[in-house]
Amino acid sequence: MIPLSGTGLIAAEGGGEAPNFLLPNATFLVELGIFALLVFVLAKWIIPPINKAMTARQDLIKAQFDEAAKARAEAQASQDAHKEELAAARAEASRIRDEAREQGAQIVAQQREQAQVEADRVTANAHAQIEVERAQTLAQLKNEVGSIAATLAGRIIGESLEDDERQKRTVDRFIADLEKSD
Repeated sequence: MIPLSGTGLIAAEGGGEAPNFLLPNATFLVELGIFALLVFVLAKWIIPPINKAMTARQDLIKAQFDEAAKARAEAQASQDAHKEELAAARAEASRIRDEAREQGAQIVAQQREQAQVEADRVTANAHAQIEVERAQTLAQLKNEVGSIAATLAGRIIGESLEDDERQKRTVDRFIADLEKSD
């Protein structure tokens, strides 16, 4: 291998002193210049757009996170509101059920009361009808008993009791005596 620098050639030929590695040689200076030029170009035209793009990307990600947090908060609020509405609807349904039960109980009570009133009315009518029929039967019985008694009395006495007025007085007196003896 052949060294490129002049000082390396002297050292390679064997005669001379060893090169000082602290002293820069020409290749090092050229490499340093190219490196500086690359750093300048990168710093001037390449890194600022990359930084700008990275900043924009970070801002976009932050905005998306903020929107996601906002959407999450809105979803939670919506869910809470939905739960509240559901609870209110359940309470309303329970209240309506209770009202319906109360109304049903009132209707049953009213129907029972109406049935009792109707039963009382029917019973009263039946009693009144029985009283009327009893009175009619008693009057009819009085007439029949009276005519039979008058005929029987006429046979016993031997005198005719065919006079209606007389017969009626006799029967009334007989029945009154019977009622007194009871």
